[in-house]
Amino acid sequence: MKLKLKNVFLLYFLVSLLGLLYALMQLGQRCDCREHNLPKDRTISRLRGELHKLQEAMKKSETTKSSKKSVLPTIYVITPTYARLVQKAELTRLSQTFLHVPQLHWILVEDAPSPTPLVRDFLASSGLTYTHLHVLTPKDKKLQEGDPGWLKPRGVEQRNEALRWLRETAAAAGGKGPPPENAVVYFADDDNTYSLQLFEEMRYTQRVSVWPVGLVGGMRFERPVVQDGKVVRFHTGWRPGRPFPIDMAGFAVSLKLLLANPKARFDGDAQMGFLESSLLQNLVTIEGLEPKADMCTKVLVWHTRTEKPKMKREEALVKQGIGSDPNVEV
Repeated sequence: MKLKLKNVFLLYFLVSLLGLLYALMQLGQRCDCREHNLPKDRTISRLRGELHKLQEAMKKSETTKSSKKSVLPTIYVITPTYARLVQKAELTRLSQTFLHVPQLHWILVEDAPSPTPLVRDFLASSGLTYTHLHVLTPKDKKLQEGDPGWLKPRGVEQRNEALRWLRETAAAAGGKGPPPENAVVYFADDDNTYSLQLFEEMRYTQRVSVWPVGLVGGMRFERPVVQDGKVVRFHTGWRPGRPFPIDMAGFAVSLKLLLANPKARFDGDAQMGFLESSLLQNLVTIEGLEPKADMCTKVLVWHTRTEKPKMKREEALVKQGIGSDPNVEV
């Protein structure tokens, strides 16, 4: 007998209430124990039996929930991150979205020579299943102060480090862990905004799944254009002739496909706008893309960015020797 948890609690309440009413009815009444002991014993036995049944139903319900969760395909979310004033705020917002997604494994990769205490402690208290990696971007490939964000691709070394970890972990497991066809890989920057529905759309990706991205490329949205269930072109305002004119937030890849193509990685020397293509063209053709989000008609992820905080007053206070306590983690 299958019972919803709320129904189990309702039945338990009703049975308890009936038992309480029965007990109250007996208060103050004289009884002939020889006449009433037997019915009382039967009633108590019946109530205990009902309670036992309810307890067993609750156990079965919890077991069913746990087993359903364990068979869900894992979503590996890869996020590059780097030290800045808004870093912890961005990671907090992102992690609290991820907490609502079942069977998610967060791979957070710092652009740093070693793990930082801020990120280490943050992950330890996040409540998420995670892997903490780090790799430093070479100085000649880093954006300098004042450079436009599009001048050089960002997060390349960090995403490739996560791909390396996935491949090495799968090889070390030697088939003992979950099969790779039960997993999908998604590249989620820490300043974007994600609908929970997006993760359920990508969960059963067979090869490469795609969908629209809002507020990107100077447009309201960019998206794959679908005809007869197949992607035929992309709605974009900039260089539509690229192999895959798509934003990093607009696709997910089957882990099985990544493992089958060990040379597939992001090219740090890719020209502007071609970073996504440098990975995807080694994995799939446009005809092989899997359109999600109602045939790419719904926006479930937005390319948002946090405004860089202005620190003029803080800088003035620092010059006076009364700046904010640097030991308070922001």
